[in-house]
Amino acid sequence: MNFSFNGILINSLEAADVFTCFLQEPFKSLPLIWTIHDAALAIRLKQYNSHGQIELANHWKKTLNRATAVVFSNFVQPMIFSAFDSGNFVVIPGSPAEAWETNNMAASYNGDMQDNLRLGPNDIVIAIVGSQFLYKGLWLEHALILESILPLLADFPSNKDSTYHLKIIILSGSLGNYSMAVEAIAHNLRYPSGIVEYKAVDQDADAVLSMADLVIYGSFLEEESFPEILVKAMCYGKPIIAPELAVIRKYVDDGVNGYLFPKDNVKILSKIIRHVAPKGKISRLAHNVAARGKTTGRDLMVSETVEGYASLLKVVLKLPSEVAPPKDVSELSPKHKQEWHWDLFETIPRPTYQKRILRSDLFLDKAEERWNHTQKERSSSINAIDDTFSYSIWEEEKYIQVTTARKRREEQELKDRSNQPHGTWEEVYKSAKKADRLKNDLHERDERELERTGQPLGIYEPYLGEGVWPFLHVSSIYRGIGLSTKGRRPGADDIDAPSRLPLLNNPYYRDVLGDFGAYFTIANRIDRIHKNAWIGFQCWRATARKVCLLCGS
Repeated sequence: MNFSFNGILINSLEAADVFTCFLQEPFKSLPLIWTIHDAALAIRLKQYNSHGQIELANHWKKTLNRATAVVFSNFVQPMIFSAFDSGNFVVIPGSPAEAWETNNMAASYNGDMQDNLRLGPNDIVIAIVGSQFLYKGLWLEHALILESILPLLADFPSNKDSTYHLKIIILSGSLGNYSMAVEAIAHNLRYPSGIVEYKAVDQDADAVLSMADLVIYGSFLEEESFPEILVKAMCYGKPIIAPELAVIRKYVDDGVNGYLFPKDNVKILSKIIRHVAPKGKISRLAHNVAARGKTTGRDLMVSETVEGYASLLKVVLKLPSEVAPPKDVSELSPKHKQEWHWDLFETIPRPTYQKRILRSDLFLDKAEERWNHTQKERSSSINAIDDTFSYSIWEEEKYIQVTTARKRREEQELKDRSNQPHGTWEEVYKSAKKADRLKNDLHERDERELERTGQPLGIYEPYLGEGVWPFLHVSSIYRGIGLSTKGRRPGADDIDAPSRLPLLNNPYYRDVLGDFGAYFTIANRIDRIHKNAWIGFQCWRATARKVCLLCGS
């Protein structure tokens, strides 16, 4: 019955709806780890500051600051959220999210992108992707990659009647008019018009990767974690070509699950491209390499992720002394560090396979709508107060004058009256007791108390603090027991445990006894509080855990 929690894990922005619970007891002091998967909130925070919605931005900042650790899966996101970093940001590279979403979204894309690019069934599409970081040398790297692809044009006839065509799509972040820069580079390299196009990575990445025949990673920037967009390309089953960066070379074997070229010798890239796509077609060998790359991308960086979270939990969680200390991270079984438990993902309903950013945007839209509605109500109440302020002062002054005049008249009338003799102490006491009995006879009991009177079973729910209010039942058969005088539900027919068992006023004994303190509270003078034939005790955690009640006669 006395289940205890040692930490809280949050994996979605939607948890913000119940986040106020985590600011109250008994969750207030628990360590909280919040994993953020996308930059949707960071983009909104910039908009809030620019639009003057400072209170909404501060609300989210306070929410992030409550977390003991805010975990990101790459090193770009902490930079985007840097304005809200209170020293609790942690990066644990790797996540199954990319592979999971890619696997379930591959079949969801229709032919809209293919129609927009006017692609034929035999056309070859080469996607050039790069780092999430934006830097000045990006255009030069794209120019070098396009120059390496240029010899491939010789395999494609220049006449319009040919059934084979080449299309090159550059996926990059928002860099102003970067599409014009791409056009200028293609024109200077003498690419035919319409072959090279630019697409925004945050809008069209999945659509482009799903229909690409070959993906080239065109960034020479050394990074600390494996590029997520390259993971997506591998999970889509596309052959990849990438420079020999340290983090990429760690997971990609040249010619086995991908292709590598030295970043200081881009000319080799041309040879690799001709080897992968001879005569304008992707070779069978390249398809086999892509298949092995898909297996690699599906479980990429599992070991780093598992070890990272295990180390974080070991540092953050404060386990009680009776709990055996966890094993060292190095002692984890290899089977837990080789692949994700995909069988657990299969139990998730298919409608939840929406894109994370879309799901986050929908939630943030609703949160903003609620906040704007609250602001309008507050503004209306302030205006109403301003309108009635002068009138309320006049009414108060009028009331004071009338009261003063009445009191003065009563004092004048009492001057001529003689003092009446007072009764004895016994008479006064009997009169007070009689009035008290009449008051008790006329007492109207709580509605749920009346409903509970005729029931054979009464169930008591011990709780501590406002944080558990949403988990308590409101049915008449249930009755709450507040283990502390603080954090009790206003207006509820709950029992104040410390008033019936003063021992619970001491935090030490309250924590030691836990829910058993509620049992002792009811047992102490039970006839004065409990009239049902049977008693049931149910901890507020029992509903979620689906455990049985502890009952007694």
